Amino acid sequence: MIPIVEAFLVSLVLGIYLALIVWTFLDIRARSRDPALWIFATLAAFVPVVGLLVYLILRPRQTLMEAYMRSLEEEALLQEIEERPVCPGCRVRVEPEFVLCPNCRTKLKAECMSCKRLIELDWTVCPYCASERKYPVAVGVDQ
Repeated sequence: MIPIVEAFLVSLVLGIYLALIVWTFLDIRARSRDPALWIFATLAAFVPVVGLLVYLILRPRQTLMEAYMRSLEEEALLQEIEERPVCPGCRVRVEPEFVLCPNCRTKLKAECMSCKRLIELDWTVCPYCASERKYPVAVGVDQ
């Protein structure tokens, strides 16, 4: 009976040992693109306990997928920041719908005289109703 239990324990330890080697190889492949690092990490796992501990200490913190997702999130945040317009007067970020800058009261949009929708100050034609932009006449200015 003892040889059967002994054989079972030896095979269990050997199975765990081989599973750790396979896990190390798969884990380093998920964390690095360097084939040389794959080989060295897998070879380090062949040293029963010390190799695995060294690998766990030195392995890259993020998987390649986690690093990729993080870079996508950072890029999306930067794009969102860059897309928001700034006030030409004080350079403070403003919302696209603002008519006036809440910081310095610079006029950001104009109202179309025909359809009453907001348009950019430098547009000469309203893109909504196709009417020529009519500038309000300033009081006290000779024409």
